[in-house]
Amino acid sequence: MKSRTDLSCRIGSVALSNPVMTASGTAGHGAELARHMDLGRLGAVVVKSLSAEPWAGNPAPRVHQATAGMLNSVGLQNPGVEAWLEAELPALTATGARVVASIWAFTVEGYEKAAAMLAGASSAIVAVEVNLSCPNVEERRHMFAHSPARAAEVVDASAACGLPLWAKLSPNVTDLTEVAGAVLGAGAEAVTLINTVMGLAIDPDTGRARLGAGGGGLSGPAIHPVAVRAVHDVHSAFPEAPIVGVGGVVAAEDAVELMLAGASGVQVGTATFSDPRAAAKVLGGMERWCRRRGVRRSADLVGTAAW
Repeated sequence: MKSRTDLSCRIGSVALSNPVMTASGTAGHGAELARHMDLGRLGAVVVKSLSAEPWAGNPAPRVHQATAGMLNSVGLQNPGVEAWLEAELPALTATGARVVASIWAFTVEGYEKAAAMLAGASSAIVAVEVNLSCPNVEERRHMFAHSPARAAEVVDASAACGLPLWAKLSPNVTDLTEVAGAVLGAGAEAVTLINTVMGLAIDPDTGRARLGAGGGGLSGPAIHPVAVRAVHDVHSAFPEAPIVGVGGVVAAEDAVELMLAGASGVQVGTATFSDPRAAAKVLGGMERWCRRRGVRRSADLVGTAAW
């Protein structure tokens, strides 16, 4: 009988039972997926991004099915940190899940305020993922993730939460390693790679954008090779920096590929829309994949790709 694989992992100072998590924006604000799987079995549940105050998001339609994924422009709709803490977090905590809160804002001060509201809120919150792919109204709605200096400033301000910080970066930049280096230098314990790829869909019959806000973010299998390349490049530049890989993870092999490229943990996102049990299936598949190949510790896979 083959021995079980040790799937435990560390993302900076955060110890997780396994590397598989949900991705922010795809698993709801709380325990929405609890009826489909045991959330306590996952490495962590990463909730939808929260701002200090409630935000209504973008006009409909917000989602459009693409050839190999999904184009979305939900616009970061959320109830605000205070309402989430009161109405959503208790049910999520009751499932035994380890929680990673995600925050966003239009200004550096907004990030600091959202982060401070999470300080000491719950022992179930093990880390805060700083969503840097947000419009920056201070610089004519350019994303913070597109500027190493501004991204670093946001991470520094987000330290107000007193929790480990993971900086979620955008692939829509010329040099991702430069931005990664800036946020790591500013105090991020890890980087999450990647957020969605900018896209646009137009209805040929009407000549109008298919999403209410115009353009949106492409996610799903179409961006998986982009995520693998981003993880590889950042791991090569900063081999000691923990990376959470996300983008087009549908099966165990996709998760393993990101780990081989350099990710210590992975997130399952768009796949959840077609199968709410997707994260649990990826976890189960990873266990079987490792057993079949005699892998004793999944952490041993990290960054071992060669050519």
